[in-house]
Amino acid sequence: MLNLSPRSQLVVGVALALLMAMTRGQHFATLNLPSASWAVFFLAGALLRPRWVFPALFLEATLLDFVATGWMGVSDWCLSPAYWLLVPAYGSLWLGGRIFAVLQRDSLDRLDSLAVLCLAVVCSAFVGYLFSGGGFYFFSGRYPEPAFAEFVQRVLTYYPRYLGSLALYVGLAAVLYAGFGARLKALRSSETR
Repeated sequence: MLNLSPRSQLVVGVALALLMAMTRGQHFATLNLPSASWAVFFLAGALLRPRWVFPALFLEATLLDFVATGWMGVSDWCLSPAYWLLVPAYGSLWLGGRIFAVLQRDSLDRLDSLAVLCLAVVCSAFVGYLFSGGGFYFFSGRYPEPAFAEFVQRVLTYYPRYLGSLALYVGLAAVLYAGFGARLKALRSSETR
């Protein structure tokens, strides 16, 4: 994983959990922010070492959804047998973050890291969308006669939105990471003088 101290990992983990709670489907936030769930899983894969973080975040997402639909009057349209395909969808994002972190462990200050980050985001989001969007379309029972051609149209319509939200949050996180890294280097170099 990217080199964060245990204390920094705790802070990042709490921040990611709060971000998901604040943005997940407009269940709890008064601001209409795009969902950060996909980014939370990608960033958790990239930044947090413990593997138990993935099931903990999935449990959080599930609880948020069930509380919202059960007690807050949010539509249960998305709750179907296909809901459980979110496990491999979010797992794809988490794994994409993990792979990025392993590939870029020692070279985050190079420009090619941005290209690798973009590739990891686009690929993991596409696989994640195939599981979540494809799973819902083909296995939810909400579409009586699903067709591959219609699914391709749905991918062209909805995948860019999911990718855009993911890219927004991952881009902000990359800027924060780079900013904190630069600040830390400056502090260290001033201490050695």
